[in-house]
Amino acid sequence: MSGATTAAARLRAAGGGGNRWVVLLVLCVSLLLVALDATVLHIAVPAVTEDLRPTGVELLWMVDAYPLICAALLILFGTLGDRVGRRRVLLLGFGIFGVASALAAFATTPEVLIAARALLGLGGAMIMPATLSILRSVFPDRRERAMAIGIWTAVAAIGAATGPVLGGFLIEHFWWGSVFLVNIPLMMILLPAGRWLLPESKGGFDGPWDVLGALMAAGGVLGIVLGVKRIGVGHQLLDPVTGVPLLTGAALLILFVRRQRRRRHPLIDIRMFAAPAFSTSVGCIVLAMLALVGLQLIAVQYLQLILGLGPLETGLRLLPLTFAAMAAGASGSYILRRVGTRRMVGWGFVLTAGAVLLLTLMGQQDRPVLLTTGFVLLGFGLQTTLFAAYESMLSEAPPEHAGGAAAIGETSYQLGAGMGTALLGSVMNAAYAPAFHSLAGVPQGAASAASHSLGEAYQVSERLGGAAGEALRTTARHSFVDGLHITLTVSAGLLLLGSLAALKLPTIVECAPGRRGAKAAGTVCPPPRRGEPADPDDPCDGPLAALPGTALTAGREPAPCAADASGSPR
Repeated sequence: MSGATTAAARLRAAGGGGNRWVVLLVLCVSLLLVALDATVLHIAVPAVTEDLRPTGVELLWMVDAYPLICAALLILFGTLGDRVGRRRVLLLGFGIFGVASALAAFATTPEVLIAARALLGLGGAMIMPATLSILRSVFPDRRERAMAIGIWTAVAAIGAATGPVLGGFLIEHFWWGSVFLVNIPLMMILLPAGRWLLPESKGGFDGPWDVLGALMAAGGVLGIVLGVKRIGVGHQLLDPVTGVPLLTGAALLILFVRRQRRRRHPLIDIRMFAAPAFSTSVGCIVLAMLALVGLQLIAVQYLQLILGLGPLETGLRLLPLTFAAMAAGASGSYILRRVGTRRMVGWGFVLTAGAVLLLTLMGQQDRPVLLTTGFVLLGFGLQTTLFAAYESMLSEAPPEHAGGAAAIGETSYQLGAGMGTALLGSVMNAAYAPAFHSLAGVPQGAASAASHSLGEAYQVSERLGGAAGEALRTTARHSFVDGLHITLTVSAGLLLLGSLAALKLPTIVECAPGRRGAKAAGTVCPPPRRGEPADPDDPCDGPLAALPGTALTAGREPAPCAADASGSPR
């Protein structure tokens, strides 16, 4: 028994040789399940609607409860992990996620399914930041950490893209609850594996956890995301159901920031945002998701309603995007060493924008080669951008605030996703609806109902029948494709804006491990943090220190993954 305990302790030792790659495997499987559940229900919505008969509001909450609760609680549980132990929070998240999956699979009423989805969001909020912060502590060397983050971001993309494929397969062969039931066997494996293999790590804080601050952050993010989602489903900005959550959320976040500035032991070190690499990386994550996440739902509608593909075929058409994201994650560390952070993020944005513009060539007919090419470029470009942004953000954050930094990154991801759905959904609606205002031969009520969505237009056209129904259906198809082209163009513009924002990122990759990541010659000395004591062994503090923002030249050759001031490889 003692031998097994000793072996487990050795495996859990952070940074212990090859064991950290076993830890990464456990973290990635954990993240895969959370990412899967974010999209797996999209394909199952028709089956759930037929079985549970939810109202429109209940259906909306079935889909949105998971991402809303997850986004709101990321900062709360990310910072709690820094205090009480990231492994402890992760394991608790596993248990909650498994229970919630069983509850969702066998839900018999809309209310039960909504509650189960909210509970899944609670478990997901515990799991997501913990995986990234444990990764930060297990891989202290930046070169290895870059490779690990590349795998981590690829797994997140795989989960999101595989969700529709898995959901489509399960719906075609089983009942809709099976999309949740598949989580339970994996959680039964992950719980003991995580307890045995994962290292425990904390932020080393002596002060108390700021419960009130954590609740303020949760309420603020919830209000912002809820308000943004309301805009995405057609509510006006001045509508109370939209404006009140937005204003309340913004006020709570402002009060949260002010509170963190005053506290001796803050939940999140707000000074991290003073570092251009950190704040710009967070902004790039938001912009990438803002430009692209809404396109996923639109693309699913295009494949199913315009091209007439089934759920499984639709999921399979999205697989090239997944494989491209995997390739980008696998090669991300190498690319980062060759070109530096600024070029990797900037050109990733440009490549993704080009892929989005290529997809504007889609029309009424199926063009599989065009779609596959566009999805491959899009997946590679997006994953390259997100990888470099996450790597820069996490490496800039102090190790003791790894959980908070991971939570900020994941919250930015979720905020960008919500804002993207709202913005691009609004653009799509604005471009789609005008064609129905004066449609000859179609009753005004029918035309007004058809202007809400393409799916509703098909239902109305079937009820009308005859020439009027055919005219309505044809108009809806053409209007949807035209609106899709406009939405893609707006998305490309946002991506190009992201490439300009990337100019604020550093060109030199700081690879050497240490308090500031600058212990080797050839790296860059970041600006000192206020109140931080000098380290005589750190070149950035010692007699050979260069000014912040300049490269050290004394000593040995530059670090292997450093780039020169122009961003070119040394």
